[in-house]
Amino acid sequence: MLHRTVAGLSLLLSCAIFSCPPSFAGAGEPLPLAADLVEDGQVIDLASPRYQELFQELAAQHGFSREELDQLFAGVTIKKRVLELMDTQWEAKPYFEYSPRFITPQIIQEGKRLLHEHRELLDRVEKELGVEREIVVAIWGIESKFGEHKGGFSMFQTLNTMFDAYPRRSKFYRGQLVEYLLLCRENGVDPLAITGSYGGAFGQTQFIPSSFRLYAVDFDGDGRRDVWGSVPDVLASIANYLQRFGWTFKGPVYYELGPKLKGEKLEKAYAQGRKGFVSRAAVKKIQDVDLPPSPENKELTIVGLELLDGGMRYVAGYPNFQAITKWNNSNRYAMVAVELAEKLKE
Repeated sequence: MLHRTVAGLSLLLSCAIFSCPPSFAGAGEPLPLAADLVEDGQVIDLASPRYQELFQELAAQHGFSREELDQLFAGVTIKKRVLELMDTQWEAKPYFEYSPRFITPQIIQEGKRLLHEHRELLDRVEKELGVEREIVVAIWGIESKFGEHKGGFSMFQTLNTMFDAYPRRSKFYRGQLVEYLLLCRENGVDPLAITGSYGGAFGQTQFIPSSFRLYAVDFDGDGRRDVWGSVPDVLASIANYLQRFGWTFKGPVYYELGPKLKGEKLEKAYAQGRKGFVSRAAVKKIQDVDLPPSPENKELTIVGLELLDGGMRYVAGYPNFQAITKWNNSNRYAMVAVELAEKLKE
């Protein structure tokens, strides 16, 4: 599994424990961005309590030897660009800026071509997993441009950078680092060889490690869950993820509500984002629209999309829409996936 010969961890100490310096402690003063506190290539302090606790867990709970950990983590450094990108994510852009990055004539054309090329495979995906082909291919296109873009950041360095130097999500990425090491061991993959996105996602599906372990499937029958090179595994894994989060085949995804919300209840639900649920009956009555039934009468979310002219476009998000937000927790992402799927179907 591990290929580097190195000295012990005692030779690899440096100061990379990130607490806010006194100059940022004053009331009312803004906290610095994570990238402002580090140097690119800074060696991570493996003797810090956070890493010692991590190593103890990897050894005691998952059977990694100290020798393996010494070899793998030796000299791991901070990738400053990862931190910079985490604070400028595209999902934070207004919808009128975000959507044109993914809904382009080229992507639509290629998506339609791939729908035709893989029609028999997608027949099977729909039959066995119950997710429409267009949404599967749309997410494939958004995540990796149909496998063309898988990310150029070292997964191991990225996960360590986020764990050590991005306090806001350190706990989350600690978990992902553990999951990553486990999936590499389970699949016979060198942890130092895999590249991915600045957010720690990899392969044509751009799964984070925990998602791979939970939802990736072997659909080509070769005994491996290959989201890097197997199109059957890639498409089925996307569909399996959505199906596991409640996707209903041929169910409604969203419904247009207009440029304004007409009641405080809907405004409150909108303000709560993905956690703001409201019944179909309430939306129908307050907004005066004829909504299609919701599967199992499940509640809806209220989604607002920013328009170029400064106005808003509001839609009701059905459980299928909500399933996409389990893939990526941005309502803007979910809407782009849905609208791209609609374009592919035309």
